[in-house]
Amino acid sequence: MVEETLFSKIVNKEIPADILYQDDEVTAFRDINPQAPTHVLIIPNRIIPTVNDVSNADAAVLGRLFIVARRLAEEEGIAEDGYRLLVNCGRHGNQEVFHLHMHLLGGRPLGPMLSRPR
Repeated sequence: MVEETLFSKIVNKEIPADILYQDDEVTAFRDINPQAPTHVLIIPNRIIPTVNDVSNADAAVLGRLFIVARRLAEEEGIAEDGYRLLVNCGRHGNQEVFHLHMHLLGGRPLGPMLSRPR
């Protein structure tokens, strides 16, 4: 059995969150520490710890993450100007919660993906 996460507790409504979307496969909620005017986390309801744990059986739910991201970008009014979708994996990828999640960021120019080493 996979250990519960902060995010699975949000899915199960054990922890309050500003949930923008939820269905049988996916939940989306506002990040409590936003890095942009729009910062939404989109997660599979079933715990998949990292991208390294994804299997062929997860293809449909991973596609669903993108469909929900597109829908939320439209609802948030950021689709036309553009937005960023970001998935971190593991320690070096700066993954903080080990429940796969996609960040939807937008509402302002986001700049380059990574800062260049000096």
